[in-house]
Amino acid sequence: MHRVLSGWRGTAAELLATMFLMIAGFLMIAGAAAQSADHKVLIRDVASVEGIRDNSLIGYGLVVGLKGTGDKQQTYFTIQTLASILQRMGVEIPPSVVQSTVQVKNVAAVFVTAKLPPFSRPGMPLDVNVSSAGDARSLEGGLLLLTPLYAADGQVYAAAQGPLVVGGYAAGSAGNSKQVNHPTVGRIPNGGLIERDSSLDLTKLRHLSLLLNDASFSTVEEVASVINRELATPAATVIDSRRVEIETPVAGNANVPALLARIENLEIRVRRKAKVVVNERTGTVVLGREVRLGAVSILHGTFSIEVTTTYSASQPGPFSSGQTEVLPETKLKASDSPARNVALNEGASVEELVTRLQAIGATARDIVSILQAIKAAGALEAELEVI
Repeated sequence: MHRVLSGWRGTAAELLATMFLMIAGFLMIAGAAAQSADHKVLIRDVASVEGIRDNSLIGYGLVVGLKGTGDKQQTYFTIQTLASILQRMGVEIPPSVVQSTVQVKNVAAVFVTAKLPPFSRPGMPLDVNVSSAGDARSLEGGLLLLTPLYAADGQVYAAAQGPLVVGGYAAGSAGNSKQVNHPTVGRIPNGGLIERDSSLDLTKLRHLSLLLNDASFSTVEEVASVINRELATPAATVIDSRRVEIETPVAGNANVPALLARIENLEIRVRRKAKVVVNERTGTVVLGREVRLGAVSILHGTFSIEVTTTYSASQPGPFSSGQTEVLPETKLKASDSPARNVALNEGASVEELVTRLQAIGATARDIVSILQAIKAAGALEAELEVI
């Protein structure tokens, strides 16, 4: 190397060998940098099996046993529900009596929700959430009556009943009251019971589909190649940027659970998407580490107008027939600070951007506006998502 740089002495073979060594070194450095940008994760962390998922359940019922904190008389559907339940129990209440005289402050109408996990079998317990549907002040100490829970297809898949656990309370009335958390929402641990079999029969599946959480052609190709390498057969096929289809007969494994257990623990390399998430309501900005900026110059200044109104009393003269008048006095003050400049070079990182913006006194909401302007100028090499 020294002989080459000091006058090109030596044979042509030595010169070529030195150049090849330099190029190889550069390629190794570039490859190491590219690999450092990749992240190794398990397939189960970035994908799920199609058809194996939770299902939402919902029901409508009554909570009884409240200490005068239930629905008021004008909540008519609560009284209707109570009358319907009593009728099924053999107690007849005339409609005129229900509308005029029935007062049930210890009862509240509620909606009951739950999640039906995959491979659920009859008899398995569920945690259920209970939320007030009327104007009840608190569900503390209440008991949920037997409530059927329906899925999106209109079928009953579970039933819920039991005492509520409320993480708050409401005490007092009118202006002298105190409330902690949300006493109109409660939970019943293991309060639901599954009544219908909704499990998926894996033995009848000829195809398994893996669905990626985030669409990416590079990641889905990596998943398929790793699976084929592990199984030593072309069993996995890429369908689109989110879906990988696996043929179980080609995989040579009739035990589908064992095959899925083998696949979900495989390690793949993924490259995270450069993304900036902005919440304009709270002024929160979250920037990924992979976000890079193009060469850009930012001019940021503030212009504020302050309007102040004060009121003064104008008194009439002594022994006059005038009246006292209240007159407003309005003062206007405008201030305009000089624009501050922030210059960023090509490929600047997130840390540089945040440090520069903080140095000029930019607030979180200022940074939101600046990021949107940088994206509009084409200097933000990332996806900008506003929530």
